[in-house]
Amino acid sequence: MPIFALYKNPSPPIELPSSSSHTLSCSLRLQDLKSEAFPVFNQAMALVLHAGKQNKNASKALIAAEYSGVEVKLVENFEMGVSNKTPEFLKMNPLGKVPVLETPEGPIFESNAISRYVTRTKADNPLYGSTLIDFGHIEQWIDFASMEIDANIARWFYPRKFGGYLPPAEEFAITSLKRALGALNTHLASNTYLVGHSVSLADIIMTCNLYLGFSLIMTKSFTSEFPHVERYFWTMVNQPTFKKILGEVKQAESVPPVSSKKPATQPKETKPKAKDEPKKEAKKEVEKQPSKAEVDEEEEAPKPKPKNPLDLLPPSKMILDEWKRLYSNTKTNFREVAIKGFWDMYDPEGYSLWFCDYKYNEENTVSFVTMNKVGGFLQRMDLARKYAFGKMLVIGSEPPYKVKGLWLFRGQEIPQFVLDECYDMELYEWKKVDISDEAQKERVSQMIEDCEPFEGEPLLDAKCFK
Repeated sequence: MPIFALYKNPSPPIELPSSSSHTLSCSLRLQDLKSEAFPVFNQAMALVLHAGKQNKNASKALIAAEYSGVEVKLVENFEMGVSNKTPEFLKMNPLGKVPVLETPEGPIFESNAISRYVTRTKADNPLYGSTLIDFGHIEQWIDFASMEIDANIARWFYPRKFGGYLPPAEEFAITSLKRALGALNTHLASNTYLVGHSVSLADIIMTCNLYLGFSLIMTKSFTSEFPHVERYFWTMVNQPTFKKILGEVKQAESVPPVSSKKPATQPKETKPKAKDEPKKEAKKEVEKQPSKAEVDEEEEAPKPKPKNPLDLLPPSKMILDEWKRLYSNTKTNFREVAIKGFWDMYDPEGYSLWFCDYKYNEENTVSFVTMNKVGGFLQRMDLARKYAFGKMLVIGSEPPYKVKGLWLFRGQEIPQFVLDECYDMELYEWKKVDISDEAQKERVSQMIEDCEPFEGEPLLDAKCFK
């Protein structure tokens, strides 16, 4: 007997009153359709879910199963990157993506499809509402959770974690996410749940998608703009059924820094030893070739690290570390002590000063994202710490915010290794300071001092690289 009963016998058409003065008011119940349009699976064996324990997409189906009283077994010893690459797994999903649900009728992939299947295995499941309009609204919020919430959280988080980070793309992702959370916040201002007065499949999928954001990248300072979303999320994850699957949920304390992973350098090619090496009876004299051994020794010997070109410049009267100590230790009378000390120490022959202006200030519409952008830049400048000092200002009380900076570099030009290694450099316009111009010199002093207002505008943030 087939698992699904096919819809073969449609009900006879409804006859409407012939009089035009009459109107028909009909409230269609979802259960009227379920036995036909949405046939129900009579579960005879446990469904098997292929995914890791901490996979938020697998959690959708597991939570739905708990609410529905459906047995879904999580496959044991699943190892991402190994289990999903086996021929058996690839037969179920050729893309090797998780989760995959193994059913008596065959495999199902895509987490939302799996969750829908699990939910429909129970007749008249309240997770799908009680009327056709409930069903429509639940499907609506499932799509919204996927296309507007999950997609934009992923566009924000994954480039920071795994590479491919581009500031304009991140700005767009965050703006889109804030727009979506704003719409969700408005809806939740007058609703405890997304649809109706109890948990639905839409709530399960929405919460699991928000879980990634709340736990990994959406800090309290970010989510506080959406208080109803916060209330909704924490209410949901603390429901016993959600908590059983998700465990204790903690909010991200900071936005993760941009990964500075560089392509792995190819290991030095060591020439393979002769094929007969495993033959232990072969004598060393035969196996060893003097000329080859010498080459191998040369390859294996550590080469002296080449000196940075800046270390080869003539000595400067300015000791950069002394200036950094003066800057850090001056707590009062900053203009009279630190600024005066800077100009006394400054060596225009050994060092140069540079102004920088961010090229895409019109994109700086989110305050904390703009500050994080600057913070990431300073992290990636760590390679120049021995040769540079910098101040970065985020300016303005309202978006778009302006980002301006001042940098002191060893030598007369911006070091080439900085231009090569720190991609942020090309996001700024650079101008060398002419200290014979008193206006430019005063601007340098103001930027070091975090003078406010700066050029007529308040400072949102000031960061120092030292």
